[in-house]
Amino acid sequence: MDFYDLDLSDQVLDALDDMNFTECTPIQEHAIPVILEGRDMIGVAQTGTGKTAAFLLPILSKLSDGGYPEKAINCIIMSPTRELAQQIDQAMEGFSYYMNVSSVAVYGGNDGIRYEQEKRGLAMGADVIIATPGRLISHLSLGNVDLSEVSFFVLDEADRMLDMGFSDDIMQIVKYLPKERQTIMFSATMPRKIQDLARTILHDPVEVKLAVSKPADKIVQSAYVCYEAQKVSLVKKLFAERPPHRVIVFASSKLKVKDMAIALGRAGFKVGAMHSDLEQQERDEVMYKFKAQQIDVLVATDIVARGIDIDDIQLVINFDVPHDAEDYVHRIGRTARANNDGEAITLVSEKDQQRFASIEHFLETEIEKRSLPEGLGEGPAYRPEKGGEKGNGRHGSPRHGRRQGKSGNRRKTSPIPQTHTPNNTKAQASGSKSAPVNGDAPKSPSLTEKKNKNKPRRYFNKKKSATVSQGSAEKRENTGGVS
Repeated sequence: MDFYDLDLSDQVLDALDDMNFTECTPIQEHAIPVILEGRDMIGVAQTGTGKTAAFLLPILSKLSDGGYPEKAINCIIMSPTRELAQQIDQAMEGFSYYMNVSSVAVYGGNDGIRYEQEKRGLAMGADVIIATPGRLISHLSLGNVDLSEVSFFVLDEADRMLDMGFSDDIMQIVKYLPKERQTIMFSATMPRKIQDLARTILHDPVEVKLAVSKPADKIVQSAYVCYEAQKVSLVKKLFAERPPHRVIVFASSKLKVKDMAIALGRAGFKVGAMHSDLEQQERDEVMYKFKAQQIDVLVATDIVARGIDIDDIQLVINFDVPHDAEDYVHRIGRTARANNDGEAITLVSEKDQQRFASIEHFLETEIEKRSLPEGLGEGPAYRPEKGGEKGNGRHGSPRHGRRQGKSGNRRKTSPIPQTHTPNNTKAQASGSKSAPVNGDAPKSPSLTEKKNKNKPRRYFNKKKSATVSQGSAEKRENTGGVS
């Protein structure tokens, strides 16, 4: 479906034209009409499906139509991390380029000067506030913000917010909102806790569900079945055999990230660490060095890594097996972007074998189990039905999986979204390839860069940016050491 087939405002369509976005993704095709109708909605979709535009475009279109109070906060967008809040803020600037709409990004981790800038922006009544829960609670407790006129309340990556322990903060924020509002929630999964939250804060919502996609065919996937104590040495061996370049290593806790970065640094590799104990300036410096290729290996936690958006990642290593298939697909999806090839390696300990087997079941394929390199000793056999047992061979786990080569996993069909309304009606959509996706940071277009599309042009004054970039709320992450 083309964006012109939707009832979006002329200002929003002009911005999309300048960014060369023409066709909707499936989640956008079904979510945008629901939001334009004023219905509460819960969207089930992964990062990378275009969900940021799915809620920003209709909200901006409705704001541009007028009828909302001036010098008042009209929209609150909640984000679990400062990195995601930054991405939403950047997308906001691009989509609202031809609109007189102001926005303020509010996330902790900065100094007192930044906090005062946030305070002034909130007091002036910016149209859209993009905030992390902890930082917004801080301003609410000090009386810095009035949410009594809010018309739109958006929870992005709601499952992540609950995983990070923000459930009480969300409910506290809801108490400050008017009962007459439109609430929009996006989540990658629909566990019981998300369903309970939806029943609490949403009114007669429409569910727009996009099936979880499979990994890209160009990702070569493999695994090493090993003991926890062998993991660090295994990664060093892999890097010694093939010098690392553009590599991300995902670990389950910030303590493991720290230990892994120290171990690789002592081994002579150029490595950086990303975790929630870093100040915003330190995170920005690490990301700058990684993007500038001053760092070859980035070790990061899942939560912090959601802000990483780089196209030329060559290798992803799961130091720990992800919690579920959705997380696995999200992690390894950092590689093989923009028509590049990529590789994903997962280290599977005894306790993680059943979890990894469930991921294989979801992917409908067996991932190749490679032999441990020389010198690492014996590893456990891959027996997920028994929780893993000690192997008798020098190389550890046997090769239960078949080698996939460049073709990666076999995919059956493209994901088909379904819209479920209270009367159980369904709608299907075809996929597209040129729409904005979540995490993309569209640049503000230039009037001189417009292409003549042989259609009547509408010219508007350039929006005066009122965006204030601030730090981020502290994240709550599980801790655990590297054996």
